[in-house]
Amino acid sequence: MGNISHEEQELREIENLEREDVEKAGVDLEDASGIAPWTQQITVRGLITSVIIGLIYSVIVLKLNLTTGLVPNLNVSVALLGFVFIKLWTKILEKANIVSKPFTRQENTIIQTCAVACYSASYGGGFGSYLLGLNRKTYERVGGASTPGNTSDTKEPGIGWMTGFLLVTYFVGLTALIPFRKMMIIDAKLPYPTGNATAVLINGFHTPKGNVMAKKQVKGFMRFFSFSLLWSFFQWFYTGGDQCGFAQFPTFGLKAWKNTFYFDFSMTYVGTGMICSHLINLSLLFGAVVSWGIMWPLIRVLKGNWFSGSLPESSMKSLNGYKVLNEQQMKGTLLELIWIYIFLVSL
Repeated sequence: MGNISHEEQELREIENLEREDVEKAGVDLEDASGIAPWTQQITVRGLITSVIIGLIYSVIVLKLNLTTGLVPNLNVSVALLGFVFIKLWTKILEKANIVSKPFTRQENTIIQTCAVACYSASYGGGFGSYLLGLNRKTYERVGGASTPGNTSDTKEPGIGWMTGFLLVTYFVGLTALIPFRKMMIIDAKLPYPTGNATAVLINGFHTPKGNVMAKKQVKGFMRFFSFSLLWSFFQWFYTGGDQCGFAQFPTFGLKAWKNTFYFDFSMTYVGTGMICSHLINLSLLFGAVVSWGIMWPLIRVLKGNWFSGSLPESSMKSLNGYKVLNEQQMKGTLLELIWIYIFLVSL
């Protein structure tokens, strides 16, 4: 035991934890001797598939980020979609009498990792938040030079500097993630539900029993995808603008609709709610009732006292300023609680 290095001990601990999770799920383990080297696991079809899936999910993530501000973890669905794409790819080639390489769980993992990294950049890179806040238009919309503390320094979006910014940001993130991985997953042995669920799902796909399960999941995926597509097509006929149609259906009446209490019959939000836990869903519902049902109507009554009554409510000097500042304060409080939790766990 004295000759075993610290890195080898860490690898053994990770393998033992993964083996326990896989055994609990009842999935057969793959023989390590039959695993191809990493150069053969990265394939052209895998990279093309990951780029396509990453682009699709980037659009979904940006929409969620710009509307609700909440982006759930989509790793499991990405792994399923990668499996579906490659299986369709191989079936088409088989019908054309073209021999293709067998689809392995390692290639499935590469696809899932690349696609997740692609859509994570659209969220973590600030394309729906702080990068948009650097340009001239945002500076003018929040009041321009007439707003105290609003500097005139602006930065317009550009491919060059944004690419460099993202590269620096994500490589710096690696230096922080590696110590956290050792501290929280290896040393503290905290569960990592998303990673475990994705690993079990991918392992289950590439077994004789898992093939049957994968077919059922693919059929379910195609069924609900078709339903969502048809529903969106049906909604399109009744949409006359941003505040019209099923996107803002006044279920509770027009007065409640003015305070943004309405139904949005979007399948994206339904799926997001199914992925998120009940704690998150109930917390969002409670926060929506407190803020939009109590706080903002009470502040609106103070128009002319707390803020100018001649300004539109969308101005940063009007009601919208209270909404934005309150949201940023709540995000800061949440980050502080997360760091306190990490510190206590590391003790």
